[in-house]
Amino acid sequence: MLAAACLTALVGLGVSASCGYRLAGSADLLPDRIRTIAVPAFSNATSEFKIEQYLTQAIVREMLARTRYSVVSREENADATLRGTVMLFDAIPQNFDRSTGRATSVMTVTRVHVALYDRQDGSELYSNPDLTHRETYEVSADPEAYVNERDAAMLRASRTMASTLVSAVLSGF
Repeated sequence: MLAAACLTALVGLGVSASCGYRLAGSADLLPDRIRTIAVPAFSNATSEFKIEQYLTQAIVREMLARTRYSVVSREENADATLRGTVMLFDAIPQNFDRSTGRATSVMTVTRVHVALYDRQDGSELYSNPDLTHRETYEVSADPEAYVNERDAAMLRASRTMASTLVSAVLSGF
C-alpha cells in the first residue's frame, strides 16, 4: 500500500515536471543569450544622501548571489544593462515609546524606476516605472543604544528592495 502511494507520488512529480512546472522563485524569463548584465550606478532623484549607492551595491550582490549572470560595471562588456533611478526613499515612524517619545518602529518606503535593456537590439526586457517596496522594522528605544538609524534603515531597505527587484526582473513582473 505504501509502495503504491510512493509510486503514485513519483509519477505525479514526473508529470508535473514534464508540464513545465518549476519551483517557486526559479523562473528566469530572460533570453538565454543574456549572460552578463551591466549595473551602472543608479540615479538619485531624492534628497537622501547615498541611497543610490546602497541600492546599486545591494542589487549587484543580489544578482551575483541569486542568478546565473555575471555582473559587470562597463556597459560595453555586457549583454544587457539594468538602469534605475531612486524616485523615493522615506523612513516613517510607526510606533512610539510613551515614556521617551522615541520611535520604536519605522516603515521604510523605497520606490525606483527601473528597466533592463538588451544591448544587442536596444529592446526593453523588463521595465517598472514604479517598483515600490515597504518594510517595517523595530528601533531601539534606549537612547544609550542609539546608532544612526537612518543609515541602518537605508542599508536594510536597499537589501530587501534588491531582492524584490531581482525577483521581478527574473520573473517578468
